[in-house]
Amino acid sequence: MSSAFRISIISHGAAIAVGAVAATAYLTVHSVSRQSLADYFSAICANTFGSASTAEAPYLAENVSAMTKMMIDMGIRPSGDVDADFVAMMVPHHQGAIEMAQAELRYGRNEPLRRMAQEIIVTQLQEITAMRLSLGQALPPSVPSPDHFPPAAMNDSKLDNATLVKEP
Repeated sequence: MSSAFRISIISHGAAIAVGAVAATAYLTVHSVSRQSLADYFSAICANTFGSASTAEAPYLAENVSAMTKMMIDMGIRPSGDVDADFVAMMVPHHQGAIEMAQAELRYGRNEPLRRMAQEIIVTQLQEITAMRLSLGQALPPSVPSPDHFPPAAMNDSKLDNATLVKEP
């Protein structure tokens, strides 16, 4: 495993941990609704991404939306079943990765990164399926999966973007 890949994994884990700690701290101090927690995450990201170019704004907006939804959906009420709770938290985590990878396919231009985003979508869907099946949970209905999206700068059609797979 390359050192860059190891650093990426460590950074990813650290970001999740920091986000979870921030959300837990915020919920501990404030009795809030799901919407206000979404506002909280959006505000954090807005401060971070405020200096981004207008060309990058749609990409960043999609990522903020995906991350906010992911963090909120990972905040489950413990069921008493560790395995079920693990799956209940990991499915939205994986779905968030899928949505971020879809944004890379829509807006990214670097072909190796776009291929990696495609791989992320496939592997995360496979892992979601495996986790649900291991608990005997029903799978969502199958939908066709896109195999390639040209970057946004080369794609004038909104129709192609509308066909991206999103889990309900």
